[in-house]
Amino acid sequence: MNPMTQPKIGWIGPGIMGLPMCKNLMKAGFTLAVYARRPEAAQELVNQGVEYYANPAALAANVDIVISIVSDTPDVEAVLLGDNGVIAGGKPGLLVVDMSTISPVTTRAIAEKLSEKGIRMLDAPVSGGDVGAIAGTLTIMVGGNADDLEYARPALAAMGKTITHIGNHGAGQLAKACNQLIAAQTVIAVTEAFEMAKAAGVDPAKVRSALLGGFAYSKVLELHGQRILDENFQPGFKAHLHNKDMHIVIDTAATFGLNLPGTQRAADYMQALVDAGLGELDSSALAKIVQKNALT
Repeated sequence: MNPMTQPKIGWIGPGIMGLPMCKNLMKAGFTLAVYARRPEAAQELVNQGVEYYANPAALAANVDIVISIVSDTPDVEAVLLGDNGVIAGGKPGLLVVDMSTISPVTTRAIAEKLSEKGIRMLDAPVSGGDVGAIAGTLTIMVGGNADDLEYARPALAAMGKTITHIGNHGAGQLAKACNQLIAAQTVIAVTEAFEMAKAAGVDPAKVRSALLGGFAYSKVLELHGQRILDENFQPGFKAHLHNKDMHIVIDTAATFGLNLPGTQRAADYMQALVDAGLGELDSSALAKIVQKNALT
């Protein structure tokens, strides 16, 4: 892309995921500005010459695209719609790309409020964890207007390998909710398989190796399966964040009148993990709760 025609990007949330995503945008030649609720989180970017703004409104007034990736639904509402939020400073035509994982229903409401000010929005949550954020290989699930996606695509392509337009506002978040429920339930399935192997005196590592070549293959089996065998739960994606996501899943299912017993079980186990004080571990530490229940 010609640097003279590149949109300037304002970033909100340079955290575990956001910081490496910013670095990939910079590698691709994009000019960035940044706001962080904790200014120290942006210091590395500031040291590299990135402009820092004191609030989202000031940031939005000086960029073409605002990208946000923060922890939860209320955080997104605060930075986009709150006092000194993006809505207060953004000019008509500004594009907001929210890459957080939040409620699909609330996303639609946020998009409607922004549109009243002439501000466009895409919801574009990601999958791939910190490993994908660092490598620039994230999977990005997009909801919103197709033309807005094409405008943002070069920036998204600097951060992700697979970019899929799911549908209108909220559709990206709905896809991410589906991703999270599948991931949680698959951790349970993998752990239960390992527990059955161990109970029968069979090496679960060899079981995993065999299954990686068959129909049961999944990224969860490949990556989290090894973490479970090694009992290495250093966080890539923290359990308390996956727990938050599972609450979004359950609330979304309830909105549409769905009974999802497998999902409910996974949500209950994830809550138990957090309640046990293990929320800072990787979400694959869900295996600890599965193992405990397998022995009772």
